[in-house]
Amino acid sequence: MGTLPLIKLHDYECLKESLYYLKVKELREIVEKLKLSNKGRKKQIIKRILYFIKMGKELVEPQIPVISCAQAGKIYPLSSETLILKGSYKNDLKTRLFFKKLVGDHFHFTAFGIDWLNERWLKGNPPTYQEFADMWIIEKEKRKKNKKSPKKEWAYINFVQNFLKAYPNSSHKVLTSAWNLEREQHKKKAYEILEAVFSMNERF
Repeated sequence: MGTLPLIKLHDYECLKESLYYLKVKELREIVEKLKLSNKGRKKQIIKRILYFIKMGKELVEPQIPVISCAQAGKIYPLSSETLILKGSYKNDLKTRLFFKKLVGDHFHFTAFGIDWLNERWLKGNPPTYQEFADMWIIEKEKRKKNKKSPKKEWAYINFVQNFLKAYPNSSHKVLTSAWNLEREQHKKKAYEILEAVFSMNERF
């Protein structure tokens, strides 16, 4: 694969914003056209697309080391001292009820918890359930004082919050219509920018 010509910085920034409005299915169709892997979550797929657009080659993504992965067939009990490993950890009712014993009834699964786990796994330093619980308590208190904005990949939540600030009395029907229009505009913009890249990629 040869190096792609860089698209204009303005187009790159527009694409970066618009991709977050696309559905995962639509993003997977894009990476398939670019001959890239379609695996992973929304954030990962978008990162893969943008890296390819900017660098002209596929992103070499870090792999979770063996030490952070569960062994096939081995049982990992829910206890404070048990390591949370990729492949054994589940966001299910049983795990949530266990964390409520460690944290309190206010515990719930969060995006920051999953992000923290992935960071620890990638570093080859899987935490225990107690370490996760301690982190969750500290992080939750921090976020009470400094409320963070929803992630970029949560485009719908961001849109709803901003729309209702501007039009607080809007009905659900009006809100849904406005969101669909916004999403379609971003989808159109993204594909217009990507069209030249698709054509270039088909030559190789």
